[in-house]
Parts: sequence; structure tokens; C-alpha cells
Amino acid sequence: MPRIKCHYIDCVFVDEGYCSAAAVELDPDTGCATYSASEEAAKKVDEWDDEDDETEEWDDEDGDDEDDDWLEDEDEF
Repeated sequence: MPRIKCHYIDCVFVDEGYCSAAAVELDPDTGCATYSASEEAAKKVDEWDDEDDETEEWDDEDGDDEDDDWLEDEDEF
């Protein structure tokens, strides 16, 4: 039986870098359809999602419009 080298590090089927699934389905566009994230990886993703909720919005508090100067320069040509 051929061995499949797997590059997913968080899949439940990865065993020492090789896939241990009984059957593997590969999609040329999306990759491995057999991939299943381990519980530990799923917990990390949930933690990352929580961190995204805490990001701050960027505000232009001082009213500086330097970033818009390039728009005005285009009109001159």
C-alpha cells in the first residue's frame, strides 16, 4: 500500500508526517477532502477568533488628511 506524505500538521490522520486514513479523497482545486482538524487545533482556531473580536478600529483622531493628498494630485494631470 502506498504511503501519502501529508503537509497538514493539525490533521487527526497525520502520523509522523504520513496520512493514516483508510481512504483518502483529493480534490485538485481544494486539496485533501479527508482532512479533519484535531481537537487541539480547533481550540486554537477558537482562541484566534476570540482575539480578532478584540482588535481596535483605526481612527483618524487628529483629522490629518495627508493620505488623501494623492487623490488631489491626480486631478492636476
